[in-house]
Amino acid sequence: MELAYIPSPSHGVLHLGPIPLRGYAFCIIIGVFLAVWLGNKRWIARGGRAGTVADIAVWAVPFGLVGGRLYHVITDYELYFSEGRDWVDAFKIWQGGLGIWGAIALGALGAWIGCRRRGIPLPAWADAVAPGIAFAQACGRWGNWFNQELYGRATDLPWALHITSSTDGRVPGYYHPTFLYESLWCVGVGFLVIWADRRFKLGHGRAFALYVAAYCVGRGWIEYMRVDDAHHILGLRLNDWTAIVVFLLAVVYIVISSRLRPGREEVVEPRADEDAPAEGDESVATEGAADKSEGTSDAGTAGKDKAAGKDKAESKDEDKAEDGTGDGSVDLGKETVGESVAAADSATSTDSAKPASAPESEEDPEDGSGAGSVARDEAGSAKKG
Repeated sequence: MELAYIPSPSHGVLHLGPIPLRGYAFCIIIGVFLAVWLGNKRWIARGGRAGTVADIAVWAVPFGLVGGRLYHVITDYELYFSEGRDWVDAFKIWQGGLGIWGAIALGALGAWIGCRRRGIPLPAWADAVAPGIAFAQACGRWGNWFNQELYGRATDLPWALHITSSTDGRVPGYYHPTFLYESLWCVGVGFLVIWADRRFKLGHGRAFALYVAAYCVGRGWIEYMRVDDAHHILGLRLNDWTAIVVFLLAVVYIVISSRLRPGREEVVEPRADEDAPAEGDESVATEGAADKSEGTSDAGTAGKDKAAGKDKAESKDEDKAEDGTGDGSVDLGKETVGESVAAADSATSTDSAKPASAPESEEDPEDGSGAGSVARDEAGSAKKG
């Protein structure tokens, strides 16, 4: 009798009325949300814009699911296309069966498409989401627990996994919980990438490559413990060989990238002005700017013409003042009239019956000679009288 063990769920599906709620699907969904949330925080910290990680994940996640399923179906084709099997089961992804290698490969293709549409470099985006992907894998592995699959060799350890299902060739008993080993390993990989990224300022895809290399190390020894059917090459399971090859590629990339492009990207996403017009509005904005420029030019020309007209008018007034025909002549005429009236008053002071007529002297103020001659005639008449 075992003193302690990890129990397996009696079934991996809960029914909410006619809607089935599958534990495997929930684990995948939780992992995706965790990866996007953490990736968004890291992307903003690197100078990116909020929401970019989610926008690209819309491309990466579906591609990743298809790639993971394809890898599983191709490498375990006998489960779906051998005698007595139904090939339709190959599309039943909710029953389990996702290969991480295919998920990363095809998911990277979807991410590349999304990055090109946003005009950002794929390596920078991959560095931001690398720890989140590791944590997402840690969540996703618990889906194997719900389905009672991918366990290791038999063991009597206190943390042994109790398998109760006998479908698809399973033998009830106590086994190594390889799903738990890989889940914990992925958590460690995620924290390793976060630490190394802060410590060494990893950039240009090296944080993602570190995640890949570290995951492959753990996957190698965990895969070696599993007892489910798999293809073997030279005594090793196919996934072990895949882990070795991918590990070497990741290490080579880290070495070459650090020499060719050291440091981290200074700009990971161009920050376009939010007020800038869209592509379809560029012509309208250009025409508006041109009209505004023309209006400013017209206003400036009108102002210059007005100033020139004012200067011309002042110049004309000065000319009139010099030749006695302008406002200056009027002032001089008024002074002449005043002097003439004063002389007439002096000359006729003895004759109070006939005073000088000042209003007549103002009849023609612009002609200095008119008022003066009238005053002189009146003065002469007074003397003769």
